[in-house]
Amino acid sequence: MAPRYIYDLISGTYSQEEFTPEPPAFPTSGEVDSERDRRITAGFTFEGVLYQSRPEDRENIMGASTAALAALVAGAQPGDYHWHGDPNTEFAWIAADNASHPMDAETMFAFGKAAMTHKQLHIFACRALKDMDPIPSDFATNPAYWP
Repeated sequence: MAPRYIYDLISGTYSQEEFTPEPPAFPTSGEVDSERDRRITAGFTFEGVLYQSRPEDRENIMGASTAALAALVAGAQPGDYHWHGDPNTEFAWIAADNASHPMDAETMFAFGKAAMTHKQLHIFACRALKDMDPIPSDFATNPAYWP
């Protein structure tokens, strides 16, 4: 504790009292959760291309990945872009820049695993941060804490 001096305007004198500064506010686990969610939904890179990963995107990716697995079990071959059942159109996924990327069943299944890994790594990084005491104040800006 450090002394603090107070000037009394009426008497024109100084008095001294003990001053205890407020402890620094450390980030909360809720703030870390929010940063985790922001990073998960910010997108991920697969084969050098950035893809969206909002909740509805992840739902669509998982559905298509499951369909790709079923096609693989049924015998879909590498390079077959018609595995999804329509012989007139190639299966493709639209990237964050709106470019269309054809995917065979094997690639689509790998894409689904990449989306899952993206989310899982952020969940584990978040857990590690929340286990720190205190949570580092630079948790949101320091890339060392995140995948």
